[in-house]
Amino acid sequence: MWSSKTKEEFYTCIADLIEEPAVQAMDDIPQHAGGVSCLDHCIFVSYLSFALCRRWRLDYVAAARAGLLHDLYLCDWKKARVSPWQRLLVHPQMALENAEQFGLSELERDIILKHMWPVTLRRIPRHRESVVVNLADKLCASAEFLRIYNLAHAGERLLEFNRRRLLRQRRCLFGR
Repeated sequence: MWSSKTKEEFYTCIADLIEEPAVQAMDDIPQHAGGVSCLDHCIFVSYLSFALCRRWRLDYVAAARAGLLHDLYLCDWKKARVSPWQRLLVHPQMALENAEQFGLSELERDIILKHMWPVTLRRIPRHRESVVVNLADKLCASAEFLRIYNLAHAGERLLEFNRRRLLRQRRCLFGR
């Protein structure tokens, strides 16, 4: 699951998104547990969704992209006047509206909008990829709450790979 070939293929799925300022802004937003940013969580969900969809011969590119953008709500909930329950219900729509700037497919829209099912009862996933990202989100959130995420250093592995890849690209561009 952590081979460089797999990580390289994963990165090609999200390369056009990962350095976008809106996506990078998620790094400043705390997520489920201490020390895990919204960006860390989204990369974790994206990678797990990518790996599962690839294994099951589903659209792993859409799963990786939508997994990365599924929590692109760009709101610090500690400063908002929204109850924790309301937050669960409204953030998929907020994330979708923010993600629309990246030219989403219908499948990616469905994944982002319905990733909180069954909490959002009326928004039932229409695609298998939507269900996979939904499950990946729940698994990753559970791992973060239980601090398993931190023990596995999952986010660090993916972020370090991303950093090394960006450095290689910059060296090629600027000849350093």
